[in-house]
Amino acid sequence: MPEIDQATAAALGWPKTKYAWIERERRWLCRAVPFDRVVRTEAFKDLYVEGTQLRLREALPSDGGPPMLRLGRKADVNPAVRLLTSIYLSPVEFDLLSSLPGNILRKTRHYLGNIAGADVSVDVFEGALTGLIMAEAEFGDVEAMANYPMPDFAFLEVTDDIRYTGGRLVTDGLPEDPAASG
Repeated sequence: MPEIDQATAAALGWPKTKYAWIERERRWLCRAVPFDRVVRTEAFKDLYVEGTQLRLREALPSDGGPPMLRLGRKADVNPAVRLLTSIYLSPVEFDLLSSLPGNILRKTRHYLGNIAGADVSVDVFEGALTGLIMAEAEFGDVEAMANYPMPDFAFLEVTDDIRYTGGRLVTDGLPEDPAASG
C-alpha cells in the first residue's frame, strides 16, 4: 500500500492492511450511456448499513447469470482513494444481513471495459436519483489516475465532490446543481 501508510489505515479502521485493497477512481457526470461501447450490464441493489462503513450489494447480471452477493467495507482516504475489504456471501447469509437498518441505492451499471488503461463503467441511478448518469474509471496507480483524460461521453468531473459518492447519494439525494460541484 504505497500511498497509504499504516497509521492512516489504522485511523480508518484497518489495523491490518493485509486484507484490504486500494481503490483509485475518478467520476464524471454524463448525459447518456454510450451503449455502443457496453460489454456487459448488471443491476445493483446496495444497502448502506446505517451508522457504519458497510455496504451489502446484490449484483444481478443482465445475461441471467447468478447474482453476486457480497458485504463490503469502505473508508475514504480522500475523494478519489479508498480502502476496501469484501466478502462473498451465500443467499442465506445475504438474506440475514438484508434485515439490517440502512438506505437502499439502486442503479444499473454498464461496463465499458478497458479504455486507455482504465476500467470504465457508467451507472444509471433509479428512484430518487433518477436522471443521474455517472461514469467511473478505476486505476492501478495514482499516476495513471492523475493523467487520465475525461471520457468523450462525459461533461463534468465530480471526483472531488463528495456529494457524488454512493454513501452520500443514498442519504442526501441528488445534488441540485452539478455545475456548482467541487
